[in-house]
Amino acid sequence: MQALNRSEWQLSRRNVLAQASALPLLALPVSQAQAQFRVEVSGVGMTQIPFSSAKFRGNEAVGQDIAAIVRADLERSGQFRFVDPLAGAFDENTAIDFAPWRSKTSDALVTGSVTRMSDGRYDVRFRLWDIVRGQELGGASYPVPESGLRNAAHKIADYVYEKLTGEKGVFSTRIAYVTKNGRQHTLVVADADGENAQTALTSNESIISPSWDPRGRQLAYVSFESRKPVIYSHDVFAGSRRLLVNFRGSNSAPAWSPDGSQLLATLSISGNAQIYAMSATGGSPRRLTQSGSIDTEPVFSADGNSIFFVSDRGGSPQIYKMGAKGGAAQRLTFSGSYNISPAPSPDGRWLAFISRVSGAFRLHVMDLSTGNVNAVSDTSADESPSFSPNSRMIIYATRDRGQEALMTSTVDGRIKTRLAATRGDIREPEWGPFLR
Repeated sequence: MQALNRSEWQLSRRNVLAQASALPLLALPVSQAQAQFRVEVSGVGMTQIPFSSAKFRGNEAVGQDIAAIVRADLERSGQFRFVDPLAGAFDENTAIDFAPWRSKTSDALVTGSVTRMSDGRYDVRFRLWDIVRGQELGGASYPVPESGLRNAAHKIADYVYEKLTGEKGVFSTRIAYVTKNGRQHTLVVADADGENAQTALTSNESIISPSWDPRGRQLAYVSFESRKPVIYSHDVFAGSRRLLVNFRGSNSAPAWSPDGSQLLATLSISGNAQIYAMSATGGSPRRLTQSGSIDTEPVFSADGNSIFFVSDRGGSPQIYKMGAKGGAAQRLTFSGSYNISPAPSPDGRWLAFISRVSGAFRLHVMDLSTGNVNAVSDTSADESPSFSPNSRMIIYATRDRGQEALMTSTVDGRIKTRLAATRGDIREPEWGPFLR
């Protein structure tokens, strides 16, 4: 088998690896990307919290519907069911008559307002109500520029999610992914719902394997601008980049340690693709695998004590696990002859991966405590799964209804959201962490 780098397992099967070009890669300040998204939610969850999000008073003066964004965020999580609100606008100071809301079988209600301040910013305020108990559950105020209205709505959804489920919401986190239009490759950063897409950098060479650092401020990625794979890090706030890994041969598959001090990579300095660890600030690499096969796609477990990776040492690509310092490896996947792209959940419970089943590449999830595996998707060209930082959802790229698409799915596969770009290939999504 020909040696492949991380993501080239997928890129080769989709036949989209770019041809070389003379144009250099441009590291740009984050700007508005061309690709826009539409969100379609499908599926039925098990137990869902019925809630209402009433129109915010003063919202007609701005271009973002705060209540609608909050609704879409919560529905996408699979744990909430929307109940149409009563007519009218309700702000955070409205005295709520709970009886008519109870008759609509809503358990929770979000009310609020949007007010333009003297400095040109907007004050987005909200309050959360427990309809069943007839009491307030808190609220907050977010002074934001007009460009920050969507993020304010995401923060409201995070607040509601945490108050009603006891877990942190992920709606104000970000995702990264790569698009390809003709010869142009673009690294994009967007809100977790796919909106507010921003171009981080663009190139006529391939960009693959984006990997967020644990603080959510840098993206390691692989560029082919030097006519071979080289690993860079891009600062998504400053729009600057630095060279991380450029050893002899191929440098690919970057993955940060949970504390950000180390970087894993697949290097071919020994002649074949093997897994190495090195300091995130540079220095000599330390070889972790010692096989004569292809070892690639390394990623740390959530606690940093183990590494999941892909190897064909058994004759076909399968997922293995070893200690963080290397050593003996344990094979994890046995069903099917092609299992790649391991993605452990931040809570340590699950492992998402792509398995080829009857010629179809489908998203699967393994319960790491039992080894039980379930197929999550019903599409046939899935790739690059990545968990949300609260471990409740997975983002992945696929082809759906003949189009390139980003999808999110709950871990059980019951609720799926399709984020469909208007044009071009979409690949390699990576869900960012909670910002630190």
